[in-house]
Order: sequence, then structure tokens, then C-alpha cells
Amino acid sequence: MAKELEGRRILLVIGGGIAAYKSLDLIRRLAERGATVRVVMTAGAQAFVTPLAAGALAGGRVYSELFSREDEQDVGHIRLAREADAIVVAPATADRMARMAAGMADDLAGAVLLAARVPVLLAPAMNPAMWAHSATRRNRERLAADGIAFVGPDAGEMAERGEAGTGRMSEPAEIADALAALLSPGEKPLAGRRAVVTAGPTHEPIDPVRYIANRSSGRQGFAIAEALAGLGADVTLVAGPVSLADPPGVSTVHVERAEEMLAAVRAALPVDIAVMVAAVADWRVESDTPQKIKKREGEAVPSLTLAENPDILKTIATGTPRPAFVAGFAAETEHVIEHARAKLARKGADLIVANDVSAEGGAMGGVRNTVHLVDANGTQSWPEMSKAEIAARLAEVIAKRLDAPTT
Repeated sequence: MAKELEGRRILLVIGGGIAAYKSLDLIRRLAERGATVRVVMTAGAQAFVTPLAAGALAGGRVYSELFSREDEQDVGHIRLAREADAIVVAPATADRMARMAAGMADDLAGAVLLAARVPVLLAPAMNPAMWAHSATRRNRERLAADGIAFVGPDAGEMAERGEAGTGRMSEPAEIADALAALLSPGEKPLAGRRAVVTAGPTHEPIDPVRYIANRSSGRQGFAIAEALAGLGADVTLVAGPVSLADPPGVSTVHVERAEEMLAAVRAALPVDIAVMVAAVADWRVESDTPQKIKKREGEAVPSLTLAENPDILKTIATGTPRPAFVAGFAAETEHVIEHARAKLARKGADLIVANDVSAEGGAMGGVRNTVHLVDANGTQSWPEMSKAEIAARLAEVIAKRLDAPTT
């Protein structure tokens, strides 16, 4: 395994949420990559995992008390903050984010974070309703504006029985990847480049309460937009209706219909890069009704006349001004690579990223994906990985393609 964090000193703040158990694995993941880990645990965290377990994995003592005479003489909260190369908060609860946004320092974790002069990475974890609340969104925006980095949260089943949505803490490997990227930004190969990315589904109205849609979460497109921005690109993200927070460092335009999405993409031109990830509805109702269509006993089922939606990928790939690099996604349930090859030729794109969205594939709405890159030179199949990892690798591929000499 690559030692991307060799010699790095990481301060891990474990917050008080059920996801604290994942932080034990995170300590191991960071150590595998060469990092030295110190641990601060909040009082809430100790209700879920023990300092003994965290200390055993980190190979050192765990700090928890702001007014501990022993701790302050040994290290002190200022030294804890200053002697780290980065601070990771995992899980970052809604309460911790609110305290950070307000600049509160009434416990050791708060004092350390307020004294920090190093990169800080938050891995939020909370109930989906709490993550979606306007107060949490304001706090996230405030923290992002203050330079705090985020990874996640992911979508899926929650600890509470019957709860699902966006709020799961990212997996430890994904957090370690995000930290490595944060600490080793290297050059910005896409600095000065402009990009447009589409993400999520479109909703095509039937009447005021019904619409045609699909199960796309938008997670892959959002991750690609953030990854391109991380390499220095000026990114516009055109997002259909999703429940994800706008990625930091990206200009996000929210739309609902396919026609609105095409208009927003055109408005973003000219760009160097276009990555069309959105699962755009192929059809719309030719004329949606202003009133709800009523179900009436004894009457025939109403018929819907469908019209074809604009082909956004083909329009951009064959239009003027054409981006230097155009990539599209192919969501398939069978013959994945074969259909992707046909789409590459039909749409005029430079690259098609194909994935299996059947129930067995699990990509649609999930947090992991398996993709195949199809271009004029052949097919490259990547192993299953998180959507954030796919986004990072794809952004690097795009940067290299743009830098490659033309023949």
C-alpha cells in the first residue's frame, strides 16, 4: 500500500455519534499509510467507543479533558493543534459543526480546532433530517468559507431502524484518501481550465404532483465536479433534483427538467471540459396538465403522449463551441461495454464511462461503482471503488488527456 501519509502527524478528533466505531478503523487506515495518529475524544464519543481501544490502535494516550492538569502539562491544547500536520474530525456531528461555526471552545476538541493553523477535514455523520436542516446547511457553508474541507456524508441505511438517506459517515478508506489529497495537493494541472458537469436525475412533470424520473442520486456527478475543482478547474455543476449539499469550490446551478439542464449547460459555455453524468429522462410528457389528473372509478386509464427530450451529450459534443474534451456516462443494465461503444460513436464524445445500473450492479443511488472507460483506443475497466475514488481518478485522466499533444 502506498505511504501517502508517510511522516505526517494527524490529530483525530472523534465526535459523539454512533459512527465513532468507524473511527477505530480510520486510525488503522491512517497508520497503514504512514501517519502518526494522536486522538482527542469528546465526552459523547466515549459513550460509543473507549479511550483504551482508540489508544491501543493509535499507540499512545488519548486526550479528552480541556482542564486536565496532566494533559495540559504533557502537551496542552495549543500544542496538540500546532504539532499536527492536519486535523480530522470523524464523526463530525451536527452539534460539533455548529460549535465550530460559532467559534466555541468549551471543550478540548473545540479549543484544539479553534487554535488550529493546519488543514482541517470534517467527515459529517448524522440523521438525514439533521443533515438537510437549514441550520446545518448554513453551518457547512460557513465552515467551507472558513477553509474547512469536507468528505461525505454518504447516502444509505442509518443506524436507526427504518431510517435512510444522506448522513452516513464516509468509509474510513475514503476519508484517508481525502486527507491524502488535502495534504498533497501537488500541482493544479487544470488551473485556468473551465469545466461543466451535469449530475442527478431530471424530473419531467406529468401534472402538479407527478413526474417522470429515475433513481439517480447525483453522487457520482457531484464527486466529479469536486474532483475537477480540486485539480484547479473552474467548475459549473448543473444539478437535477437531489438531496446533496453543493460541493465546495464549485458553482452549482439547480434545475429540474432536461430542457432547463441543456439551457444551463449552454449558458456555461465556452468550457474546456464537459462531463455529462446526469441521468437525463429520455422522454417528457408532450403537454403536462395544470391540474392533478384524477383517478375516476369506471373511467379508462389516462394516456400520456410522450415527446423526446433533447440529447444534451450529443448537442454539446457536436455543437459550437465544442469543449476540448467531452465525456458522457452510459447507464446500462446489459451488454454494458457494447452499448457504450455504440454510444461513443453515436454521440461524438471523446470518452464514455459505462456502468451497470441493474439491481445487481448497485450503482444507481449507491455509494460505490464499477466503471469501464470506453474511447477510440479501447476499453479500460476499473475495479469497484467508491464514487469519490472514481471521480479522483477520472479527473486525473481528463487532465492528462488535455495535456497530451495533438497529432
